[in-house]
Amino acid sequence: MITFPPRIQRYIDNGSLFAVLSALGFSLKAIFVKLAYAAGPVDAITLLALRMALSLPLFLWLVWFSRGQVSAPLTWGSAGRVLLLGLFGYYLASLFDFYGLQYISAGLERLILFTYPTLVLIFQAVALRERPTPRVLLAMGLCYLGLGVAFVHDVSVSGVGDQVILGSLWVFASAVTYALYYSGTGVMLKTMSSMRLAGLAGTASSLMVLGHYLLTGDFSQLGQLPAAVWVNAGLMALFSTVLPIYWVALAIQRMGATQTAAVGNLGPVLTVLASWALLNEDISAYQIAGLALVLFGVSRLKPGKARVALQPHAKDAAA
Repeated sequence: MITFPPRIQRYIDNGSLFAVLSALGFSLKAIFVKLAYAAGPVDAITLLALRMALSLPLFLWLVWFSRGQVSAPLTWGSAGRVLLLGLFGYYLASLFDFYGLQYISAGLERLILFTYPTLVLIFQAVALRERPTPRVLLAMGLCYLGLGVAFVHDVSVSGVGDQVILGSLWVFASAVTYALYYSGTGVMLKTMSSMRLAGLAGTASSLMVLGHYLLTGDFSQLGQLPAAVWVNAGLMALFSTVLPIYWVALAIQRMGATQTAAVGNLGPVLTVLASWALLNEDISAYQIAGLALVLFGVSRLKPGKARVALQPHAKDAAA
C-alpha cells in the first residue's frame, strides 16, 4: 500500500482530490477533440466511437479487477440501473453535446453544459430530500458567477443567431442527462464499489455508442484516418474517459453527489487554461476574472461526511 503525506491523505479520504482530478480529466476532452479535428477529417460520431472503443478494454479490466470486491449481487434491477447510468452518462450526454457543438461555439457550450451542478442539486433535493447547506449554495453561486464572467465574451460573440437556440437546447439536454448520471451514481454506490460501478457503467456506455456507430457510421473513414487522430482518441479514452469516471465515483462515494458536482465547476476554467497552454489560445480579462471567482467558490466548499459508508476495499483501491 502506498503511503501519502498527511495533507494529501486527507484530500484522498474526503474525496476532494478525486473530484479535482476528474474535473481536470474531463476538461481535457475538448483539447483532445480539437487536436483530433485538426489532425485530419473526422466527424463527431466517428471520433466518439473511437473514444469509447478504445475505452472499452479498460472498462472491462475494471470490471475484472473488481470482481473480488465486496458488493451486493448484481440483480436484474441493479443491472437495469447500471444500463440507465450508461445511457445517461456517456452515451446520450456525449451525443447531445456533439450535436450542440455543430451550432454553437465551444465557449457558449461550456457555459451551458456546466449548469449540471445546479441540476444535481435539484435532483438531490427532489429524489433524496438532500438539502444543500448555505455554504454549498454560496460556493455554487460564486462558481456560476465566475463561469458567467469567464464566458461573457464568448456569448457576446456568438450572438443569438438562427442556430444558437437549437444548439443551446442540445447542450442543455446533455447537462440534464449528465446530472441524472451523477445523481444515479450516488444511489448505486450504496450497494456497489466505485471501481465496479465505473467499469460496468462505462462498458454499457461504450457498447451503446458502438451500436450507434454500427448503424450510422461511415466505416470507410477509419482506414484513412491519420495516426494523430487515433493517438488523441486514445489519450481521450484514458485521461478524459476511464480515469475520470472512476475518480468521479470515488469522489461521490466520499463527498456526495452535490459537493462533487460543485467542484466540477473547475472544469470550464481548466479547459481555458489547457487551451492556452496546449492550443495557444488567448485568455481574456473576462476569463481571468472568472477563474478567480471559480477558484474562490470551490475553496469555500467544506467537504462533509461521505454520503456512502466507505468499504475497506474502496480505500485500498485508491491507495
